[in-house]
Amino acid sequence: MAEHKHGEMDITVQEKTFDGFIKWTVWSVVGIIAFLIFLALVNA
Repeated sequence: MAEHKHGEMDITVQEKTFDGFIKWTVWSVVGIIAFLIFLALVNA
């Protein structure tokens, strides 16, 4: 088994995936909040 050396793995793909996930999550939350505000205004 090869020796593990900390910090040598290329993680650019994982970083891009994580960044995309965070952006998608933020926009989803913003959309849900906007939808809830819309519902509150329409039903008032």
